[in-house]
Amino acid sequence: MKARSFSHCGITVSSFNKAVQFYWDVFGCPLVGVAETPPDRVRAFFGVEPSTALGQGAPLPACTIGWIRVPGGAVLEIFEFQPQLPPAAVRWNQVGLTHISFNVRNTQRWYDYLVSKGVECVSRPERSPRGHTFFFVKDFDGNLI
Repeated sequence: MKARSFSHCGITVSSFNKAVQFYWDVFGCPLVGVAETPPDRVRAFFGVEPSTALGQGAPLPACTIGWIRVPGGAVLEIFEFQPQLPPAAVRWNQVGLTHISFNVRNTQRWYDYLVSKGVECVSRPERSPRGHTFFFVKDFDGNLI
């Protein structure tokens, strides 16, 4: 058995609307679907409970899910949960996902374009020992791309 292709990756975001706008404005990736998840599914499937800090009558947990199509066919699945936990810093030596990556042509031109859009670039373009050129940026939540 072998996989046919890469399907998608999921990213929890602080703001659904900001994520949709960011990936459309910066990378030209359109939103292709949206779903509101029922509170009982948010609790049972995702394990998100109402905020106990709010006390009696706390709002039910909520999740908006969106699918953003990347040219070439892959999808970014974005989740906005309520209540939210603060983001965790990416630590390269901690087991888990570290970044997502887009294939582009003319890396320096992309770097200049992203700088002009106000996207935080955390490295300048460089050539890897294997010959490809890359650099890292952060989205508005600090996720590495």
